[in-house]
Amino acid sequence: MLEHLLLFAISFVANLLSALAGGGAGLLQLPALLFLGLPFSVALATHKVASVFLGLGATARHLQSSRFQPGFVALILLSGLPGVVAGAHWILQVDERWSQLALGLLTLSLGLFSFVQPQLGQQATDKHRNWPGLVIGGLVLFAIGWLNGSLTSGSGLFVTLWLILWFGLDYKAAVAYTLVLVGIFWNGFGAVTLGVYGQIQWDWLPALILGSLLGGYAGAHFSIVKGNRLVKRSFEVVTVAVGVALIVKTF
Repeated sequence: MLEHLLLFAISFVANLLSALAGGGAGLLQLPALLFLGLPFSVALATHKVASVFLGLGATARHLQSSRFQPGFVALILLSGLPGVVAGAHWILQVDERWSQLALGLLTLSLGLFSFVQPQLGQQATDKHRNWPGLVIGGLVLFAIGWLNGSLTSGSGLFVTLWLILWFGLDYKAAVAYTLVLVGIFWNGFGAVTLGVYGQIQWDWLPALILGSLLGGYAGAHFSIVKGNRLVKRSFEVVTVAVGVALIVKTF
């Protein structure tokens, strides 16, 4: 019982922060599963399944007040899902150490970049909505999908910032797209792939799922109510923390 309460508490906090910042649930949840004794591939698959319910919890809140453009929905899914499956296949076969270091450095740089750009993502502007812009945007989303399927920690943060930088979304809109599409569909495809070719710790899932649902809903609520500035600050704190954690873990 104590173990399951601990899993619930970790999952709730991790997913609340992730829903507020637009990613990063793996910062707390995945290392916690490793610390409790799961092998990396089992911990990753178990985390992926639980993170789908982060998307469901956040969706329950965002659908009440957020608008989604069908074109962006299609682009994010069609570009990212093949990358997720490819990344999930890859991670089961290789040593991820140096890739984690590179991901940590890049994630840390995202947070620092956002911090020195005070107006970034505060106002929505239409950018790169023509075919060349959509193709480039889709290729980058494929690459981020590959990261999502393989290394998991912080990949949603990349989607959030890419939607802001390339397509001109504000933070609230970008976080909504990330939580719903990455949280449910990208993570769902990754969970199925890892579950088929790997192993899931099924008896730990109820506590993780409940924490993901409640944390996702609470974080989405705060992001909607408090606005872009709080979401931006949360994004910066989580990206810096994820980046540092991945770098430290590498060594």
